[in-house]
Amino acid sequence: MNFLDKVFHLKERGTDVKTEILAGITTFMTMAYILAVNPNILEASGMDRGAVFTATALASFLATCLMALLSNYPFVLAPGMGLNAYFAFTVVKGMGYSWQMALAAVFIEGIIFIILSLTKVREAIFNAIPMNLKHAVSVGIGLFIAFIGLQNAKIVVGSSSTLVTIFSFTTSAKEGTFRSGGITVLLALIGIVITAILVVKKVKGNILWGILITWALGIICQLTGLYVPDPDLGAFSMLPDFSNWGIPSLMPTFMKMDFSKVLTLDFVVIMFAFLFVDMFDTLGTLIGVASKADMLDKDGKLPRIRGALLADAVGTSAGAMMGTSTVTTFVESASGVAEGGRTGLTGIVSAILFGLSLFLSPIFLAIPSFATAPALVIVGFLMLTAVTKIDFSDYTEAIPAFIAIIAMPFMYSISEGIAMGVISYVILKLVSGKAKDVTVLMYVLAVLFIVKYILI
Repeated sequence: MNFLDKVFHLKERGTDVKTEILAGITTFMTMAYILAVNPNILEASGMDRGAVFTATALASFLATCLMALLSNYPFVLAPGMGLNAYFAFTVVKGMGYSWQMALAAVFIEGIIFIILSLTKVREAIFNAIPMNLKHAVSVGIGLFIAFIGLQNAKIVVGSSSTLVTIFSFTTSAKEGTFRSGGITVLLALIGIVITAILVVKKVKGNILWGILITWALGIICQLTGLYVPDPDLGAFSMLPDFSNWGIPSLMPTFMKMDFSKVLTLDFVVIMFAFLFVDMFDTLGTLIGVASKADMLDKDGKLPRIRGALLADAVGTSAGAMMGTSTVTTFVESASGVAEGGRTGLTGIVSAILFGLSLFLSPIFLAIPSFATAPALVIVGFLMLTAVTKIDFSDYTEAIPAFIAIIAMPFMYSISEGIAMGVISYVILKLVSGKAKDVTVLMYVLAVLFIVKYILI
């Protein structure tokens, strides 16, 4: 224990080994869905599903270990949602590139990231963002991940008339799909209430217990016949399937990058699209989660940020070599922070579980998305509390903060929220005669974001 305290400075951060382990398990449990979702998405681009699963687990393990050792922060990394969809559906299926070329674009993007991280460019961008916008990013991320949780549980579903709407139990009952779809929505709602009660009662490990209790209720429903698996409806068994136990081979995707189109304009555009989204998703996550954990100093800067950014960059290039889309810092890290995680030991625990998932994949892949949804909703609430730190008396600060907050869930992107926040901040400061409040780098960022919208 003394060794762990020396390495991770547990007492200095006001935490202990038990808290860090619990936080690491919680973060992993809220992120475990990526082990099932990422292979499914990238398989659409023609990649081998088993190989992508192995690449996802290994890349997450490596990048998270680097984050813990280089920065001593409780941030966990994995192939990013959104970026994997862009990889499969836009670059490969939409633009006609092979998945090998898409991997090459991710690899080069990671190399550029490493250079930017070592030359303090990314650090400078982080420090240039005003404090009110940083708090807004935290709030926006809270709404964003709560929305992801509601979607994962299908509490919120698509609608042709209103874009999104609440799940209809009446329609589900009429169509005869309640025992396959409706019951999981009901369990997710019950899980949210249970997790909320555990939070109110200040039960240690409340978020993790919320996940496990919700999953256990699902298993009981399946065993008693209240829940009937139906793969055609996306309703799978909640019981672990040990029939295909083993580690899938990495070889179908390992080192399969194709650099033949590297000098074409389309390739450069794709690579920069990955670069923009990854950079500002990562910066947004670091800002939001660090702000919630009170890790930012009095000037709004994050100490040892270079190590955190470098871990993210190396993880991206290593992930591309193994055969997965862009690796990024996961917003679900907030769930571990909410459990009290304050050091890299939280990340090491999550990384070990990613490693173990290779051997215990049937168990981890059995965690249904509706069981992790309550955790995301409650963490969203916890991050929303940062809204009280925003200065609403100055409209040139408050309106950009509001725009950043609403853009994240409504545009389904952390990076878009930052872009909208930065652009509106600069414009409002300029027209209100407060140009001196804006740093040179904020002007540069605003211009770059505008150019991005014009070109990409």
